Amino acid sequence: MALYRCIAARCRLSVPVAWFHGGCSAPQDWRRRKSLEEARVLTAQLELKHLRYAVAATRHRSFRKAADALGVKQSTLSRSIAQLEARLGVILFERTSGGVRLTMAGDEILRTSMHLVETMDQMISTARNIGNGDAGHITVGFYTSLSAGNLRASLVEYAARFPKVDIRTHEGARACLFAGVDSGRIDIAITTGDPIARDGNVMALWSERIMVALPEGHRLAGNNIVYWTDLRDETFLLSQRDPGPEIQDILLSKLAAPGERPKVISHDITRENIKSLVGAGFGVSLMCEACIGANYPGLVYREARDGNGPSRISYTAYWRSDNNNPALAGFISLLKERHPSVSVGD
Repeated sequence: MALYRCIAARCRLSVPVAWFHGGCSAPQDWRRRKSLEEARVLTAQLELKHLRYAVAATRHRSFRKAADALGVKQSTLSRSIAQLEARLGVILFERTSGGVRLTMAGDEILRTSMHLVETMDQMISTARNIGNGDAGHITVGFYTSLSAGNLRASLVEYAARFPKVDIRTHEGARACLFAGVDSGRIDIAITTGDPIARDGNVMALWSERIMVALPEGHRLAGNNIVYWTDLRDETFLLSQRDPGPEIQDILLSKLAAPGERPKVISHDITRENIKSLVGAGFGVSLMCEACIGANYPGLVYREARDGNGPSRISYTAYWRSDNNNPALAGFISLLKERHPSVSVGD
């Protein structure tokens, strides 16, 4: 405000300072309107450079030291400060053989200027970081566990590379994730399954093993791997929530036969509660490898295999092609680095 008071005085403006901020209605008198316009022009002429030079001179108490710190010629800095004083109509510094010191007017004005320069520097730095993808935020949607696996690892690495980016996560069903991407609430959705055709960009990602969750006292708990044929007579506990239906499709592809289907009990509960039921001995379950990072009492995980090796489930990323969030671009670049065999398509 001190800077605005000085500008008002320079323009012979006998009106409240609040007029500069639109706090009062403009006076009708043409002289006052003219003075207000002069003040606005003068404010526009005060380049940030002039204030920055004056702030540096204040801190170093010397034009020479301030110029050295800013990497400019002393004559350039002195001339800019003289221009600032001329435009404001006040002397900001007393020049002495030992350096410079603020006048009373300069002390009041420079206090405001310091805050203004710091605010502008912070604003410019933040804008550049956001534009470069080094700051801002990204929202990642998913419905698998973050206790282990590639999604967790990708988020951890992204956070390490871009510590100023706020990572927001959104857990929900596949349909909700797609709706979030379409509306712009979610930047990128990572789901299980092969790529499906939809508007926007699609990227095939990694695949992870299918794990069998067993009670620790189960007859197969002592094996390092479990074959699908060993599970034919088991009761499977599966969640109705994603990726439960997809896991059930894999189960049926492995064990269903004409006149023969595996016993599946479907629950409308989270995978964590499915694990609790398995640990309590109610049956067995199938999980993505990403789920095995969290330990549950009475529960063990074993790799599911058939004659061709481990059974796997794929992951795919979806995002809008017109999403210009720089933070998203950085995340996609990281995914491509971690998984160079991925494919991208519209």
